[in-house]
Amino acid sequence: MASFLYFAMLALFITHELDAVKRHEWRVLPVTSFLPDATGAQVFIWIHAPLFAALFLFGANDPFSSAATGLSVFSIVHIALHWLFRNHPANEFNNAGSWI
Repeated sequence: MASFLYFAMLALFITHELDAVKRHEWRVLPVTSFLPDATGAQVFIWIHAPLFAALFLFGANDPFSSAATGLSVFSIVHIALHWLFRNHPANEFNNAGSWI
């Protein structure tokens, strides 16, 4: 059961990051919000390639690895960050699909 829950979380996390591109999340993040829109989008999109590669390389396929534990903790932090920035003027996560 733990494996199923972990892989469901991983799938939802990756899906969320796809939605984040559609919702212009780089406009909300302090490290990319100052960039011109086209540049911010490219930085946001391409920073995910090494992040996902590292995640898969270091154990995302094993729900009991350190990488999986780290991602699980980060997912909770990620939810908290979205809650913190929920009223940000550039926040476009405004529907149930984005919040799931």
